[in-house]
Amino acid sequence: MLMKKILFSILISSFLLQTNAQELKTKLNWFNLDFEKDGVRGMSVERAYNELLKDKKSKPVVVAIIDGGTDVNHEDLKDKLWVNTKEIAGNGKDDDKNGFVDDINGWDFLGGKDGTDVHHEQLEMTRILKQLKDKFGDKPSKKLIRKNKADYELLQTLQKEYDEKKAENEQYAPFYKQLYTNYVESEKILKDYLKVDNLTQAAIKGIDESQADRKVRAAKKTLEKFIELGATGADIKEAAEHFESELKYNYNLDFDARKVVGDNPKKLEYGEYGNNEVTGPDAMHGSHVAGIVGANRNNNLGIMGVCNDVQLMVVRTVPDGDERDKDVANAIRYAADNGAEIINMSFGKKYSPEKKWVDDAVKYAQSKGVLMIAAAGNDNTDMDADPQFPNDTYENGSVAENWISVGALSWKPDVDAVATFSNYGKKNVDVFAPGVDIYSTVPGSKYEEKSGTSMASPATAGVAALLKSYFPNLTAAQIKKIILESSVKVPDLRVKKPGGDEIVKFEDLSATGGIVNAYNAVKMAMEMK
Repeated sequence: MLMKKILFSILISSFLLQTNAQELKTKLNWFNLDFEKDGVRGMSVERAYNELLKDKKSKPVVVAIIDGGTDVNHEDLKDKLWVNTKEIAGNGKDDDKNGFVDDINGWDFLGGKDGTDVHHEQLEMTRILKQLKDKFGDKPSKKLIRKNKADYELLQTLQKEYDEKKAENEQYAPFYKQLYTNYVESEKILKDYLKVDNLTQAAIKGIDESQADRKVRAAKKTLEKFIELGATGADIKEAAEHFESELKYNYNLDFDARKVVGDNPKKLEYGEYGNNEVTGPDAMHGSHVAGIVGANRNNNLGIMGVCNDVQLMVVRTVPDGDERDKDVANAIRYAADNGAEIINMSFGKKYSPEKKWVDDAVKYAQSKGVLMIAAAGNDNTDMDADPQFPNDTYENGSVAENWISVGALSWKPDVDAVATFSNYGKKNVDVFAPGVDIYSTVPGSKYEEKSGTSMASPATAGVAALLKSYFPNLTAAQIKKIILESSVKVPDLRVKKPGGDEIVKFEDLSATGGIVNAYNAVKMAMEMK
């Protein structure tokens, strides 16, 4: 759900007008560029390749993309997919005896045995609230309340939060629906007037209002306002669909998406549910994430991912709604069991009723030498005070050693260097990486700019994979240490605290106070014995 949360601020987000082709706001590939050479706070990936890795050999690294699904036929991803060579495709058998039938490119923990997939889901808050309402009923006895005081207090808290959020969505849904209608109508009027299939800002600006009728003048003003506010038709449509979906599914107490899967949500059932259809009904988010990590750098198409020698394992776990702890735990285990050395997790939620399952899976991954990279979240909140799940802190208070939490950096200079939406935390966010206006792969062999800590996490995962690829003997702990210690420190940088205008020290927003940098990381790895 991380990407979706940015939609609340869509009218002040950093996108340009787009129709069929997107006009980029900043430099293409900026997340891989170098601050000194290119003027943007990228991760110096190109510099690392050009100056440090030019004549060095690499080995393939498996990176698991635990997400909402990935377009396995994308022109820039299809040659970079993990392929389970021990499995015979399409024979309906578990040839490698790993518990998963025909898992050629990964596994879908949201799939049914008949090949269908979960698309929409409730929020975790909604699921817990439903269980508690069923437990207490409309008129709970004093005895029942007294025996279950903690649960009853949680019920009150969740009911209040649920009512507020649902009311907010009931307000936003018609607003964005009308906003999108206005956009589409204005766009059609101007396309007809200019006799073009695609609109550009220059074309809109160039319309001579003295020669145009009232409808054209009004349409021009409407689209110019959208341009001024930084809103696009695609994002307004996405927002309208998002709020409608939230009301219909996320906040619907009676919606049961799990019928599609046919499992028992109260049991882990590793290897006993799901299917091998890893693209899913909406692979937008997962495809974008996968491209950042490892889109083909050598095919002269689209974009260049961070790591040039990568195998992307697709583990579909995140629906349009909140992921289940059961699926997250099993996804981590699947990735660790099948050779993933890096796991990217661009998702998160506020509640985790089965946190122990996830904690055990993280410990299992650590025992297998797997490094986990996680998005910090997009609520512009202090993670030290208001954590999201999953995270690196176990229920007993100890901390996972194989975990990096990443906040989002903008390409903008000075006070606007940090993404307005990014979570932060001197203790619980480790480092920042590029996460605003990142141009990457989307379904249908297309490319779009997206923003979120969902983008900053795979940028960091790409650097981790790069290190593992060229320095295969590095352990997960060593790679984490290198990434954090080699991050660029900017002690003089003052930025707006995410979510407001308060000016703070950038170094106070994360544990390292640093920005992920591939050049520095590779250099440090080369100097290690």
